[in-house]
Amino acid sequence: MIKIGMMLGERYEILEKIGTGGMSDVYKAKCHKLNRYVAVKVLKQEFSENSNFVSKFRVEAQAAASLMHPNIVNVYDVGEDNGIHYIVMELVEGITLKKYIEKKARLSVKEAVSIAIQACMGIEAAHNNHIIHRDIKPQNIIISKEGKVKVTDFGIAKAATSNTITSNVMGSVHYTSPEQARGGYSDEKSDIYSMGITLFEMLTGRVPFNGDTTVAIAIKHIQEPMPSPRDYVPEIPVSVEQIVLKCTQKSPDRRYQSMSSLIEDLKKSLISPDEDFVRTVDPETSAATRTISRDDMEKIKKQSKKPSHTEEIRLKKNTVKPSAEPSRNGKKRSQVAYQPEPEDDEDEEEYESRMEKVTTVLAVIGAIIIGCVVIFLVGRAIGIFDFSSSGQDGVVKMIEVAGMTEAEARQKLTKMGLDPVVEYVESDSVEDGIVIGSDVKKGTQLEPGDKVVLQVSGKDAGIVVPDTYNKPLAEAVASLEGEGFRTEKKEGYSDTVAKGNVMSQNPEAGTNAERGSTVTIVISQGPQESKVQVPDVLGLLPEEGKSTVEAAGLTVRNITEVYNEDESLLGKVCGLSYSVGTEVEPGTAIDIYVSKGPEATYIYAENIASPALEDPQYAEGTPCVLVVTTASGTEIARTVATSFPWPLNLPDIKEPTGTLTLIYNVAADPITTTDPVTGETKVEPGGVQEKTVTRPLQFLKKE
Repeated sequence: MIKIGMMLGERYEILEKIGTGGMSDVYKAKCHKLNRYVAVKVLKQEFSENSNFVSKFRVEAQAAASLMHPNIVNVYDVGEDNGIHYIVMELVEGITLKKYIEKKARLSVKEAVSIAIQACMGIEAAHNNHIIHRDIKPQNIIISKEGKVKVTDFGIAKAATSNTITSNVMGSVHYTSPEQARGGYSDEKSDIYSMGITLFEMLTGRVPFNGDTTVAIAIKHIQEPMPSPRDYVPEIPVSVEQIVLKCTQKSPDRRYQSMSSLIEDLKKSLISPDEDFVRTVDPETSAATRTISRDDMEKIKKQSKKPSHTEEIRLKKNTVKPSAEPSRNGKKRSQVAYQPEPEDDEDEEEYESRMEKVTTVLAVIGAIIIGCVVIFLVGRAIGIFDFSSSGQDGVVKMIEVAGMTEAEARQKLTKMGLDPVVEYVESDSVEDGIVIGSDVKKGTQLEPGDKVVLQVSGKDAGIVVPDTYNKPLAEAVASLEGEGFRTEKKEGYSDTVAKGNVMSQNPEAGTNAERGSTVTIVISQGPQESKVQVPDVLGLLPEEGKSTVEAAGLTVRNITEVYNEDESLLGKVCGLSYSVGTEVEPGTAIDIYVSKGPEATYIYAENIASPALEDPQYAEGTPCVLVVTTASGTEIARTVATSFPWPLNLPDIKEPTGTLTLIYNVAADPITTTDPVTGETKVEPGGVQEKTVTRPLQFLKKE
């Protein structure tokens, strides 16, 4: 049982509960070893008692701890303390994507795509480390106060897949892939499906499939066609619609095959939202090819030798006498023959006619194919068709780029589906703007989306800074970091730019800046409200002071009576919670203090008598501690008396009564023991005993 203030692993102090989910609760904690705040995710009891689940949970969580990426909530530690299983993670101050969607109803296309790009980059990093999330949903995506998007809960989802779909994972079933819903094998493409559902929700403010039970929703994922986000928001661009629909195909083979290809299309949609560039798989041609076994082939051959039902009707078997009638080939017919039907001759003629037509068509097609081959070979020889870089299954071979212009090399590599990055090198022998070489050798096999660094002669002119004006913070950060810039965020006031959007940037949009340099963006806090001054109400009656404060545009929170030495202010305002003339925001709450006059004070000046008055055991001359406390328990004096009577003078006492406590030691009674063998009796000193005497005190009012 987790309690606030308890320590986990003798290291993590639980401070407060900050979230809960179907399988775990999340707490803010302080790591006393590294002196930092962390988030601690604690498995709920029903999961902690399942040893199989806990084992998988620990393995997956430890694997997730190896992930380090700016778009992933980093896992620091995994542990167990008295049956409590927990994961220690990076504490991200921000809001979940789910709550952000609920707050804004639905997101703009640019903001949704920008958030998706960052989330996909984090998921891609996990996939590159062979870790599948299996529970992608808005609840597991966090947007920090700085606009950084981070994916959380890596690893815990895989451990949960062995459990039946129940109500405690209602949040997940809305985003689960068909193969997960069926309990089948899930891989990277399952995360892509869930990311598509998440993007759908960002764009429309709703999930595509809903139902009364988790099972009903899961069945819809398997059976019902995916609705288009444009059915709910018609202004969504075609490219974004196609991205969502490709992500959420029922068959994993028809989805994006990797996060990198999804990220590539998402970035394209920001630049060319209305272009039709998303490659979809034709359902009629996407079925997997089935290999025919040798046994299957033998069965097909045997079946082909049997006459069909129609042939058995047409071929009427008859027993006839030997006939001298010659057959068409000049030979005599056999004794057993098949009597032809009257229209057999016509059928043969029709058959021959059809064969002539088929032969003619095949000849024409063959001529066309031969012509195309010739044109291709000639075109390839003279450079019209350059497919030397193409490979199988999307793999391309690197071409020779040395000697090309920068623009030409970029164009060719981009056309091949690669991502060219330019690195400028000063050269005395190569003209500026000409490619000297690349980091990939000619003929190397590459996959679409792979980066190729081009060494280009000349000085680095930098790259163009994107325009982030009036964009939401998350979208602006994604745009800048997508181009390789770092971001620094500041705040300011604007009458024209909505709160949370970028109001200015430095360097300005359209200018060139070095890749990796910092772009400062100023985030609007909305219009700056004019401040008001705290009015002077000292000496006014309480109601007059309250009216004056409210007339200035402020509010009165409390009116409190306090002591004040100025007797002329009795019953009047003697102070405020803010100094007079202080500039504050309109509507600020102010406390008004009303004087109830000077605080009464008391004195005490008496000689303290010996405690022997109450305790005959007290020996005169024994040191005695004197402690004076007021009726409320406040200690106002402590001294040691060595003789009595002892003078005690106490000025400025705030209460009229109190207590005097005298603390001293006396000799204890001697201890007598008898030896059971010899009968000898011994008397030993009893040691020292502490004793106290208390006396009530009445203080005198100071005149």
